[in-house]
Amino acid sequence: MKVLQVLPALDTGGVERGTLDIAKALVTAGHSSSVLSGGGRLVTRLQKQGSEHILWSLGKKSPLTLRHVRPLRHWLASQQFDIMHLRSRLPGWICWLAWRGMDPATRPRLVTTVHGMHSVSRYSEIVSCGERVIVVSESIRDYVLGNYPKCDPGKLRLIYRGINPLEFPRDHQASEKWLSDWYREFPQLLDQRVITMAGRLTRLKGHHDFMSVIEKLRDSGQAVHGLIVGSEDPKRMAYARELYAAVAERGLESHITFAGHRGDLRDIYSVSDVVLSLSTQPESFGRTVLEPLSEGRPVVGYDHGGVAEILSALYPRGAVAVRDVDAAATQVAAILAGQVAPPRRNDRFLLDVMAKDTLSVYEELLSSPRQKQV
Repeated sequence: MKVLQVLPALDTGGVERGTLDIAKALVTAGHSSSVLSGGGRLVTRLQKQGSEHILWSLGKKSPLTLRHVRPLRHWLASQQFDIMHLRSRLPGWICWLAWRGMDPATRPRLVTTVHGMHSVSRYSEIVSCGERVIVVSESIRDYVLGNYPKCDPGKLRLIYRGINPLEFPRDHQASEKWLSDWYREFPQLLDQRVITMAGRLTRLKGHHDFMSVIEKLRDSGQAVHGLIVGSEDPKRMAYARELYAAVAERGLESHITFAGHRGDLRDIYSVSDVVLSLSTQPESFGRTVLEPLSEGRPVVGYDHGGVAEILSALYPRGAVAVRDVDAAATQVAAILAGQVAPPRRNDRFLLDVMAKDTLSVYEELLSSPRQKQV
């Protein structure tokens, strides 16, 4: 197979990691893998894995982006891809408009993935336009079926995102050197029960609820320290400043640490007693829930979206009602007291399964009759 994946850029994030995972699986299986994007820090890794990168920026929200439709159509015709896999809305629109004008007998077969619960609109509907539509959780499948009635349920394929268990091995222990460096940088975490939240500093992640949980645990006599791991969002700096001010106003400056962006989450999870996932809006999946669970670390999270599906499969006791910070604090206390069994082993949300199932969707589509109309 000759496969092209399309997304806005290759910097960082779940969509980008998933793109590289599928690209690597294609190369490993002997197929031809190409990725079209506006570039980014992950391009070098993609190329080292054996894929081709096409630098073509289709993610700028401007009417001028439409000028790419015709040249893209000609380029696609010359490349003769078997599959074109669209992973984002604006590039999806440009590619779909180009694809729609191609010869139905020879154009690539079209796959889209719905990665998130976008605002419901005609613009967002493009993610359901594929001949096959991959949904990354049951919650996303329900979102598509509930909001886009023109989407044929028969073309939906549920493929959970997955991780490599070797990257987040059960009972992982950080090296002595890492521990020495870590506690040199964050001495306030020594001899504390560490409660961690991972994710960029955006309002939907529920950082204010996290502060409330830490506050309640401290008030009940628990020697806990909150650790927030995640970068500031350049587009939302006011929110980051709001968080820093809230920590000071609550008197939690000695009990909550902002660690910023980190590339060593596996080790950070290993020194965390509990990980919290308190997103106030349902997430499509929840990688920062799955990763610590894979290591055997307990996670307490709001019971909605993809997070609820992961917790239901691996750690049901970790699920609490949305915005119920009292229940979250109570559950964390029970875990710290040793009253809750550890998570089940992750045998469901695996990278190998995700890759195999995705390639199977490609193969299934290639063997199916072509549509004459879109």
